[in-house]
Amino acid sequence: MKMNYFVLGTNNMPAAVQFYDALFEKTEFIQTFATERMTYWQNDAMAFAVAIPFDKKEATNGNGTMLGFGVDSVEEVIRLHQKAIDLGGRCEGEPNARGHFSLLM
Repeated sequence: MKMNYFVLGTNNMPAAVQFYDALFEKTEFIQTFATERMTYWQNDAMAFAVAIPFDKKEATNGNGTMLGFGVDSVEEVIRLHQKAIDLGGRCEGEPNARGHFSLLM
């Protein structure tokens, strides 16, 4: 398993984009696309994004933060999702394709 993507919530999209554009200026991360709710930077191995939380509530240290792991099969995605629920996690969306790196689903 490897890190696939990481998303941080933001309450100020313009300030977040300005910050990460400057931070990633001389790195392998390039801004690849943006919507009103999310802005993505990617390299060959993973994606990073800032986002206004899906529930449109204030971004906090947990609300709006997402990460994705790359696995080898849809069955492993389903198994890991169920395990997270069994361990006390909360489902905010069934397993499904998420962005550029979601090649298996």
